[in-house]
Amino acid sequence: MPGLQDIIGQEQIKEHLHNAIEQQKISHAYIIQGERSSGKEFIAKAFAQTLQCEKGGTEPCGECHACKQALSANHPDIIRIMHEKPNAIGIDDIREQLTTNVQIKPYSGPYKIYIINEGEKMTPAAQNALLKTLEEPPAYAVILLLVTTIDALLPTIQSRCVTLNMRPVKDELVKKYLMSDVKLTDYKADVCVAFARGNIGRARLLATSEDFDNICHEALTLVRNIKKMSLAEMVMAVKKLHDYQMDTDDYLDVLLIWYRDVLMFKATHDVNHLIFKDEISSIRKLADKSTYEGIENIIDAIQKAKQRMLANVKFELVMELLFTTIQEN
Repeated sequence: MPGLQDIIGQEQIKEHLHNAIEQQKISHAYIIQGERSSGKEFIAKAFAQTLQCEKGGTEPCGECHACKQALSANHPDIIRIMHEKPNAIGIDDIREQLTTNVQIKPYSGPYKIYIINEGEKMTPAAQNALLKTLEEPPAYAVILLLVTTIDALLPTIQSRCVTLNMRPVKDELVKKYLMSDVKLTDYKADVCVAFARGNIGRARLLATSEDFDNICHEALTLVRNIKKMSLAEMVMAVKKLHDYQMDTDDYLDVLLIWYRDVLMFKATHDVNHLIFKDEISSIRKLADKSTYEGIENIIDAIQKAKQRMLANVKFELVMELLFTTIQEN
């Protein structure tokens, strides 16, 4: 039964929401800011369910009619704002589903809760429409704005909301979750933790993704054989990425973590600190052959490639520059 206590990490947010419920000081509007997949929606749902729970505690009971409705996404007073256009929440979306609707009193719960996911996609007109409700909200209204970046919101909206910032979850908590809930092996959990960088949803996504396994396999096959390959063969190998539902950034991350492992092993000769422990024989060979400076040059080149991809430099060009650097070093 998911409640606020089931949020992994995010102690400050949990404490804030528990205190608000205990002291009956619920704000009319909250901004929950965090990366994609970091668990913003889980927090919003758990908070909404707790507020509507008939037992009125700081955790939802999971047994009452309101809790069952919330769990099956059928509670009439927990409203998710939908939008037709994938990249924009327009003024009509906000007017029809929120500003007009909020005037009607709750059907069964003490609150009417609106969850706006991807709030950064609201157009300026949609934000201004929302602002009118935030300026004079009915006593029963609670608006939860979930955003990847608060900068996309008007300062006037920010000033009328309580902002809760998601923090990266500690690696050991992410690993524990992956091993107990997703039933991952120790090694696979370590790999996913390294890539997730404290983002619990991303860790889960990687743990259950066949594409991620394939990308790791492709990237590691390439680095093992890179000395013998021509530039054209390397670029062709990376072009296969388009077969998978993962982006180039994930691929570059695999390379980055691999070469950091090589550097770490060269410096310490300790397998325990490596992410790709299963690859120790290839890592040892490369560490023996390469200089510290060479490995550092490669790591710099991978980070530059990531920046170039963000700046929309042509994919083939980015990869050619990167692989030339790798071969030279």
